[in-house]
Amino acid sequence: MGSRERIQRMKDENRMNILDAALQIVKEDGWQALSMRKIADIIEYTAPMIYEYFPSKEAILTELSAQGFRQLAKKMREAKMNHEQPEKQLEAMWLAYWDFAFEHKERYQLMFGVGMRACEAGADCEYSKTHADLVNDVIYEIMKEKAPSQEVLCRKYYTFWSVIHGLISINLVNIGLEDEDEQQQLNQQILKDAIYGITRSLVD
Repeated sequence: MGSRERIQRMKDENRMNILDAALQIVKEDGWQALSMRKIADIIEYTAPMIYEYFPSKEAILTELSAQGFRQLAKKMREAKMNHEQPEKQLEAMWLAYWDFAFEHKERYQLMFGVGMRACEAGADCEYSKTHADLVNDVIYEIMKEKAPSQEVLCRKYYTFWSVIHGLISINLVNIGLEDEDEQQQLNQQILKDAIYGITRSLVD
């Protein structure tokens, strides 16, 4: 490996260390606690060194959000590939979306502004629409005999998303039953009922 490659690998590692440290802070103390100084303390860098990789805290938030959208699209794409029937694909993709939200709740909060301001630059990144495109493709397959317009596809997608995102948001801000097991069972039933009901509306 040449010196140029080693330097680039070191830069990539430093960049990832900064992002990992940011997430560590957020998981421990919340997004409001994140600062360039705290990141520097964790990874034992000087603050000016961090600015060599990210010009601002907003730039870090943007990258974390973009990473989240890439991860979400990958998870939903994998869920889709496990099924051949479009209706099953749709259910699997939304269940994968649900799982992602709770496996990576801090990222999800940032990506969609749950309990905080969303990262606007991250939401506009090239990956932020990918999961919606994946869902819309399957919705079209289910509805193709009706030759749905883009307006109809968009409306159906947002019907799904508003219900599922709403339920996720309620849970992320801890509004629900005190018994966690009971809440989880209720959530799963509501989620599956919503997916089934809206999916049925696509073919009726």
